[in-house]
Amino acid sequence: MAIRFDNRQQAGELLATKLTTYADRPEVLVLALPRGGVPVGFAVARALHVPLDIFLVRKLGVPGHEELAMGAIASGGVRVLNAEVIHTLHIQDGVVDLVAAQEQQEIDRREHRYRDGHPAPSIGGRPSFWSMMD
Repeated sequence: MAIRFDNRQQAGELLATKLTTYADRPEVLVLALPRGGVPVGFAVARALHVPLDIFLVRKLGVPGHEELAMGAIASGGVRVLNAEVIHTLHIQDGVVDLVAAQEQQEIDRREHRYRDGHPAPSIGGRPSFWSMMD
Protein backbone atom coordinates (compact mmCIF):
# COMPACT_ATOMS: atom_id res chain seq x y z
CA MET A 1 0.00 0.00 0.00
CA ALA A 2 1.37 3.41 -0.97
CA ILE A 3 1.81 6.04 1.70
CA ARG A 4 0.05 9.33 0.95
CA PHE A 5 1.27 12.62 2.32
CA ASP A 6 -0.67 15.83 2.82
CA ASN A 7 2.23 17.80 1.34
CA ARG A 8 5.98 17.68 0.73
CA GLN A 9 6.80 19.16 4.14
CA GLN A 10 4.99 16.29 5.84
CA ALA A 11 6.83 13.82 3.61
CA GLY A 12 10.15 15.36 4.66
CA GLU A 13 9.23 15.32 8.33
CA LEU A 14 8.29 11.64 8.15
CA LEU A 15 11.45 10.85 6.20
CA ALA A 16 13.51 12.62 8.85
CA THR A 17 12.10 10.28 11.51
CA LYS A 18 13.76 7.42 9.61
CA LEU A 19 17.10 9.26 9.46
CA THR A 20 17.59 10.32 13.08
CA THR A 21 20.97 8.56 13.28
CA TYR A 22 22.28 11.30 10.98
CA ALA A 23 21.12 14.17 13.19
CA ASP A 24 23.69 16.75 14.29
CA ARG A 25 26.51 15.08 12.35
CA PRO A 26 28.92 17.60 10.83
CA GLU A 27 29.57 15.47 7.75
CA VAL A 28 25.89 15.31 6.79
CA LEU A 29 24.53 17.59 4.06
CA VAL A 30 21.05 17.28 2.58
CA LEU A 31 20.95 17.91 -1.18
CA ALA A 32 17.56 18.69 -2.68
CA LEU A 33 16.38 18.92 -6.27
CA PRO A 34 14.56 22.17 -7.05
CA ARG A 35 11.67 22.66 -7.02
CA GLY A 36 9.69 19.80 -5.57
CA GLY A 37 12.55 18.32 -3.60
CA VAL A 38 13.39 21.50 -1.71
CA PRO A 39 10.39 21.40 0.68
CA VAL A 40 11.18 17.75 1.47
CA GLY A 41 14.89 18.44 1.88
CA PHE A 42 14.24 21.53 3.99
CA ALA A 43 12.08 19.55 6.41
CA VAL A 44 14.71 16.79 6.64
CA ALA A 45 17.60 19.24 7.14
CA ARG A 46 15.69 21.21 9.77
CA ALA A 47 14.69 18.10 11.73
CA LEU A 48 18.22 16.67 11.64
CA HIS A 49 19.94 20.04 12.32
CA VAL A 50 22.14 19.70 9.24
CA PRO A 51 22.75 22.03 6.29
CA LEU A 52 20.67 22.01 3.11
CA ASP A 53 21.79 22.79 -0.40
CA ILE A 54 20.49 22.27 -3.91
CA PHE A 55 21.57 19.80 -6.56
CA LEU A 56 20.61 20.87 -10.06
CA VAL A 57 20.08 18.47 -12.93
CA ARG A 58 19.41 19.33 -16.58
CA LYS A 59 18.38 16.98 -19.34
CA LEU A 60 20.40 17.00 -22.55
CA GLY A 61 17.66 16.91 -25.15
CA VAL A 62 18.23 15.72 -28.70
CA PRO A 63 18.19 18.80 -30.97
CA GLY A 64 14.83 18.98 -32.71
CA HIS A 65 13.42 16.39 -30.29
CA GLU A 66 14.24 18.02 -26.96
CA GLU A 67 11.94 15.74 -24.95
CA LEU A 68 14.15 12.79 -25.90
CA ALA A 69 17.11 12.68 -23.53
CA MET A 70 20.55 11.88 -24.86
CA GLY A 71 21.93 12.42 -21.38
CA ALA A 72 21.97 14.73 -18.40
CA ILE A 73 24.32 17.03 -16.53
CA ALA A 74 24.23 18.06 -12.89
CA SER A 75 25.84 20.30 -10.32
CA GLY A 76 29.50 19.62 -9.73
CA GLY A 77 30.30 18.64 -13.31
CA VAL A 78 28.34 15.38 -13.36
CA ARG A 79 27.64 14.22 -16.92
CA VAL A 80 25.78 11.03 -17.89
CA LEU A 81 25.17 10.12 -21.52
CA ASN A 82 22.73 7.69 -23.10
CA ALA A 83 25.11 5.95 -25.50
CA GLU A 84 22.30 4.01 -27.18
CA VAL A 85 20.37 7.17 -28.15
CA ILE A 86 23.54 8.95 -29.28
CA HIS A 87 24.67 5.98 -31.37
CA THR A 88 21.23 5.18 -32.84
CA LEU A 89 20.63 8.79 -33.90
CA HIS A 90 24.24 9.33 -35.05
CA ILE A 91 24.65 12.38 -32.81
CA GLN A 92 28.13 13.84 -33.13
CA ASP A 93 30.26 14.58 -30.05
CA GLY A 94 30.26 18.27 -30.95
CA VAL A 95 26.46 18.36 -30.81
CA VAL A 96 26.45 16.71 -27.39
CA ASP A 97 29.08 19.18 -26.18
CA LEU A 98 27.11 22.16 -27.53
CA VAL A 99 23.87 21.08 -25.84
CA ALA A 100 25.77 20.33 -22.62
CA ALA A 101 27.40 23.78 -22.68
CA GLN A 102 23.99 25.46 -23.10
CA GLU A 103 22.49 23.48 -20.24
CA GLN A 104 25.56 24.17 -18.08
CA GLN A 105 24.92 27.89 -18.53
CA GLU A 106 21.40 27.34 -17.18
CA ILE A 107 22.72 25.33 -14.21
CA ASP A 108 25.22 28.11 -13.47
CA ARG A 109 22.49 30.77 -13.70
CA ARG A 110 20.16 28.86 -11.40
CA GLU A 111 22.88 28.02 -8.87
CA HIS A 112 23.79 31.69 -8.64
CA ARG A 113 20.16 32.69 -8.24
CA TYR A 114 19.20 29.98 -5.75
CA ARG A 115 22.29 30.53 -3.62
CA ASP A 116 22.04 34.32 -3.79
CA GLY A 117 25.68 34.50 -4.86
CA HIS A 118 26.98 32.30 -2.03
CA PRO A 119 29.36 29.50 -3.04
CA ALA A 120 28.29 25.89 -3.05
CA PRO A 121 29.27 23.97 0.07
CA SER A 122 32.20 21.63 -0.26
CA ILE A 123 31.15 18.03 -0.54
CA GLY A 124 34.68 16.75 -1.07
CA GLY A 125 35.69 14.39 1.68
CA ARG A 126 32.10 13.82 2.81
CA PRO A 127 31.04 10.20 2.78
CA SER A 128 28.10 9.35 0.56
CA PHE A 129 24.81 8.30 2.09
CA TRP A 130 25.41 4.75 0.90
CA SER A 131 28.85 4.52 2.50
CA MET A 132 27.33 5.79 5.76
CA MET A 133 24.82 2.93 5.65
CA ASP A 134 27.56 0.29 6.09
